[in-house]
Amino acid sequence: MLNFTANLSLLFTEVPLIDRFKAAKQAGFNAVEIQFPYELSAAAIKNRLDEHDLKLVLFNVAADDLLQGGEGLACVPEKRDQFRQAIAQTIAYAKRLKPEVINVLPGRCLDNSRLEQYLATFKENLALAVEAFSPLNIKTVFEAVNTQDMPGFIIDSGTQMLEILKQLNHPNLFMQYDIYHMQMMGEKPEAFIAEHARKIGHIQFADCPGRGQPGTGQIDFDRVFSAIATSAYSGWVGAEYKPVGATAESLAWLKSA
Repeated sequence: MLNFTANLSLLFTEVPLIDRFKAAKQAGFNAVEIQFPYELSAAAIKNRLDEHDLKLVLFNVAADDLLQGGEGLACVPEKRDQFRQAIAQTIAYAKRLKPEVINVLPGRCLDNSRLEQYLATFKENLALAVEAFSPLNIKTVFEAVNTQDMPGFIIDSGTQMLEILKQLNHPNLFMQYDIYHMQMMGEKPEAFIAEHARKIGHIQFADCPGRGQPGTGQIDFDRVFSAIATSAYSGWVGAEYKPVGATAESLAWLKSA
């Protein structure tokens, strides 16, 4: 049986973030994840988790302007000091909230002539992150993102993620495998997860195309969920989709999974 988390940055957006914990619990989730929790204090989040008996599985290191069309934070050479500040902020939240996993978003390079420099910076910063989070018994993950939604994203395939894992060779560093993004890039998520499950620290999903809930696109989620369940992967599976309609009406997959 798979263990699902509700991504509160995309689900239950009918209410403010502080009220989404209750909504997730009422919908049947026992765990949540948040892309960027920093609009709330760690204390406020901890109170909501305790009140509704929820576990916070994952959140991201701050990514600066990435979601507004910028290059982000972790790969930009001129932002190394800012990245270190973001790591300090993440540690402060992590000590209070005790997530299992923290995600470092690579970011994008909008000047292709600097791509190698950006990749080198990202690997340096990723190594810094995993050394910072390991003493807290937290896995560090990083993810590939499709270049249709985010042109210029510097990591866009499972193969690239595997190569970075090999290069950094740290026992507490894993991939975050996003089924939607990799399906958009033409990969076969079921086969990849079956082969590389032990190198995956977190899985997220949305249907493709459109990034809606299961049943709104072309992915056969019965097969996908079965592939995850029969693989060596033992982590959480995050519902990180944009509901078509009300969130509560998008959860038929949860009842049948």
